[in-house]
Amino acid sequence: MSDLEIKNKIAESGLVNFDLAQLLPKGKRIGIDLKDFLFQELILIEKDFREKVDLINIEEYEDAYIYIYNSADAIVPLWAYFLITAKLTEAAKKIVFGNKEDLEVLLMHTAIQTYDFSELMGKRVLVKGCSDQTIPENAYIELVEQLKPLVKSLMFGEACSNVPIFKN
Repeated sequence: MSDLEIKNKIAESGLVNFDLAQLLPKGKRIGIDLKDFLFQELILIEKDFREKVDLINIEEYEDAYIYIYNSADAIVPLWAYFLITAKLTEAAKKIVFGNKEDLEVLLMHTAIQTYDFSELMGKRVLVKGCSDQTIPENAYIELVEQLKPLVKSLMFGEACSNVPIFKN
């Protein structure tokens, strides 16, 4: 029975595991709610607004990914977003309008569009299905768009139970 060797068929298959979570940019995410800059969380008074923006400690936003949103039922002029962005642009890595999910979609979009997938050319690729981090659904769509012209085959899930997506 010593002639029996345990073989790792998955390792021998030439299957390349790809985890989208590896593309997620590292760094803190910070939300800025414009309601905190409004008079009674309802009205934008330019002088007060500018004073509050001037009081922002940009060190708190150093190398952060920032999303600016407005949870108040108030109309905020576009220049208000300009003013906050101008204040934080030197410290932040990226600033977007929207919620945290909008930020994550944009960050992942940028990561996928700039990633060099050439190492996967002609390979059988398995995109990891589970992750400790939340991956925006749109990232999987963009990944397929990038990989389809390159890879020999694409699967989704885990090596022991995957779903074939396509074969070239």
